[in-house]
Formats: sequence, structure tokens, C-alpha cells
Amino acid sequence: MDEQNTKHCIAFEGSRRIASGDLEQVVVKVKQVVDRGGEDPVLIFDDFTSEVIEVDLRGALSEVLMRLEKPAAADGPVNVDHNVARGPGRPKLGVVSREVTLLPRHWDWLNSQPGGASVALRKLVEEARRVNSGKDKVRHSQETAYRFMSSMAGNLPGFEEAARALFAGNAGRFDSLVEPWPADVRDHARKLASEALGG
Repeated sequence: MDEQNTKHCIAFEGSRRIASGDLEQVVVKVKQVVDRGGEDPVLIFDDFTSEVIEVDLRGALSEVLMRLEKPAAADGPVNVDHNVARGPGRPKLGVVSREVTLLPRHWDWLNSQPGGASVALRKLVEEARRVNSGKDKVRHSQETAYRFMSSMAGNLPGFEEAARALFAGNAGRFDSLVEPWPADVRDHARKLASEALGG
């Protein structure tokens, strides 16, 4: 099973939570619900990002699960020639080469650092991650909660005010505004917002 299928997901039928777990487990439950023919929309969310996960549910369950194992390539099949010499970098360590645009004075400073530009950039990124980890967690919590709320509660009373309370860090106001929402939607929104609201 590939990495996509082991990510943690949550699925809703209308406003009712129907499954939670890795993608394959959730899809099995979602397929049963969709085949039952209910009228409420069924959505699967990545539990870390709150992005909606699109799954082709046509055909038998075995076909659906097979498609999960082989995600469709946007540009068709890719042929990999393992005899071609690799470029710079350390792919076995997960190092990815990308373009960075800097002013000449930035390059001069980076190149003068011990280990060169790549080592200096990695150290700067790690230090920024360490220093900003608290802010990053709050921002991630706000973004994932808002993304979920927009999909599941965008038409519910108090949505806009709850979103403002979320970004203002006002936990009491947020809790009171989401209280009337359907229980599963409310509880998941609170869970996602907990880091942003000091919970």
C-alpha cells in the first residue's frame, strides 16, 4: 500500500461522520454508503490538511481499491531509465533540487558560509522551523479548521462569525457560535481548531 492510502482521513455523509482511519478503510465504508443510495453528499477529508480527497467510486469495491493503489498519472505513463546518470543532490536521503531566486549579495553570503549555500540554507530553514514552530502550529490549525468549516458549515448560522473568532483566537466565542451546529461537524471543527484556540 502506498503512502497516499495510509494517510488518516475522515468521511461525512451530509453532516454525519461515517468513517475515520486510513484512506482504504474509509473508502470501504464510503462505498457502502454511496451504494446504499442516500441523498446526502459524501465527502472524504485528509485529516491533516482538511483537503477534500476525490475518489472514483464507480464499479465494484475491488475496482475502487485497485484505482487507489494506482493513482492516475496526469501526463500518462512515465518511463524511468535506471541506467541514466543522476544529477546533483542526494536522492537516497530525500534531498530535492529546486530553484531558489536570490539577490547577488544573498548568494555571496551563502557561498561564504561553511559547507556552501545548500548547507547554509538547510541550517536557516531548520532554525526558522524551530523558532516559529508555535506560530506554524497555530496557523496550520486555523487553515485546516477554516478549510473544513468552509466545506461543511459554510451555510450554517454563525459560520462567518465563527471563522472570525477562529482567526482572532477567541475560543469562548468560537465555541458558542459552533455549539448549534450538527454534533459531528461541530466536534471535528473544534478538534481542528484546538491548537489555534489554545486547547
